[in-house]
Amino acid sequence: QLQLVESGGGLVQPGGSLRLSCAASGFTLDYYAIGWFRQAPGKEREGIGCMDGSDGSTDYVDSVKGRFTISRDNAKNTVYLQMNSLKPEDTAVYYCASGLICYSDYSGFSSWGQGTQVTVSS
Repeated sequence: QLQLVESGGGLVQPGGSLRLSCAASGFTLDYYAIGWFRQAPGKEREGIGCMDGSDGSTDYVDSVKGRFTISRDNAKNTVYLQMNSLKPEDTAVYYCASGLICYSDYSGFSSWGQGTQVTVSS
């Protein structure tokens, strides 16, 4: 059974950093694309970054480019989202999801984690 579990969320001050983890079980991450998504209160869920399974290439939306970085530890079967220079508008529930490849519209993801709350506030 494919399962993804996010962790690492919490409360952080503006300008601070957090690292989210997405641990996979039931499948090997390096064969799948992993997307990171977030949903802020009252807003639709949006894709913010994706890592391709085959070559580890990454892509990000403009709002997080240069601040967020996706990485992968194959030994731990875990993907990370390093978030730096956090802003109050980054407050959201963050999700990871698995799919076959990274599409530019962030479609095609079939297995989802339960989400982890990130709150950026002073």
